[in-house]
Amino acid sequence: MHPGASLVPHFRDFLPAWVARQPWYQGTGVPALRPVGFIRFTDPAGEVGLETHLVTDGATTYQLPLTYRGAPLAGAGPVATARHSVLGSRWIYDGVTDPVWRSVLVRLVRSGGVSDPAERSGVGRAEARGLLLGPAERLDGPVAIDLDRVPAADAATGRQPADPDLLGVVLGRWHPDGPDRPAVAARLARLRPA
Repeated sequence: MHPGASLVPHFRDFLPAWVARQPWYQGTGVPALRPVGFIRFTDPAGEVGLETHLVTDGATTYQLPLTYRGAPLAGAGPVATARHSVLGSRWIYDGVTDPVWRSVLVRLVRSGGVSDPAERSGVGRAEARGLLLGPAERLDGPVAIDLDRVPAADAATGRQPADPDLLGVVLGRWHPDGPDRPAVAARLARLRPA
C-alpha cells in the first residue's frame, strides 16, 4: 500500500474499454463504471499486487480481479501497462490469467481466511472470505476457479447446490451505495477439480 500514490493512466481511463470487449459484459458500448468496492489480497512473496475491483455500470455489478507486476507475465496479455508514482512501470493483468492470484484464492478457501482490509474514500469496506466445502487435501491437485464476473447474490450464505465436485467457494461482502449504507453479500467464485 502506498497512500497518496498515483497511477497513469488511471483505472477509469482503461478499465471501461477493456470491460466492453469482454464476453461476460452485459451492456452495450463502453460503460461508465463506478467503483462500489475493493478487495485486497497479499502475495506471500511480496512481488505481485492483488486487488479485486467491484464496479457497476448502473445496471450490473462486475467483479474485476487485477494483478500488478513489475515485469511482464509470460504467456498473458496485460489489461494495461501503467506508471505507478512510487513503484514505476506496472503490468496489469486480469487475475484469472495470473498464477499468483489463483494460488491466493486456493489458499483463502483452504484456510477459511478473509482478504486484507480494504476501504477507499466514498466506498465502504469490502472483503472476501473462503469457505472450504470438504477435506482440504482435495485442493492439493489442479483446481479450476469459476469466477462469478457478475457476483451471484443467491449463493451469498455459503449454501450451495448439491455438487460433490465443489471444493469450496469465495464469498464477498461490500457496500455498493457507500460506507454508511447496508452491505450486500454475494458469491465471487467456485473452486472445483480441474
